[in-house]
Amino acid sequence: MYTLTRDTFNTKNMVKISVLGVISMVLMFFDLSVWFAPPFLKLDISDLPSLIGAFAMGPMAGVITQLLKNILHLLVQGSSTGGVGEISNFFVGSVLAYTAGVIYYKQKTFKRAVVGLAIGVILMSIFASLSNYFVIFPLYSKILPLDQIIAMASKLNKYVVDYKTLILFAIVPFNLLKGTVVSIITLLIYKRVSPVLHR
Repeated sequence: MYTLTRDTFNTKNMVKISVLGVISMVLMFFDLSVWFAPPFLKLDISDLPSLIGAFAMGPMAGVITQLLKNILHLLVQGSSTGGVGEISNFFVGSVLAYTAGVIYYKQKTFKRAVVGLAIGVILMSIFASLSNYFVIFPLYSKILPLDQIIAMASKLNKYVVDYKTLILFAIVPFNLLKGTVVSIITLLIYKRVSPVLHR
């Protein structure tokens, strides 16, 4: 069972987490639109450093990396969503990193990494769907009306016809796709980069 210790916050680890946070923020600038979701939902791999940090230093390292990433992004780029997108990005990414990190931390094997990432992606997608439905889109609608968001999505995705189908056919598949992509990359590169983080 994972327990938070002082080691997570020692100077060496905080330096590593800070570097991961900067890398994560930079990766946010390399994004792609997807064919089935509104244009403001961008596919990127900025959750990769937080997953690597969670595997190497414990799940809270992943959460702190997510926090740094979004704070730095706000400072450098500002926000087109009034901070709503960054808040959502932090919580959704943290669910993935913390879940995968907790499961992997208990027994550091490839199988546990796969299981942790798979469960993390599922929980992240569920959390993203519920948080978007009840909190994020209602907040974002103060900037861009909800009917315009639905209309934008409908032009790209014929299955989006109302608020519920926006969540079901845009938000859910977007998070499943994003989580799967970043999880596969994590599995491919973690063992190659982990020695650097364990020095």
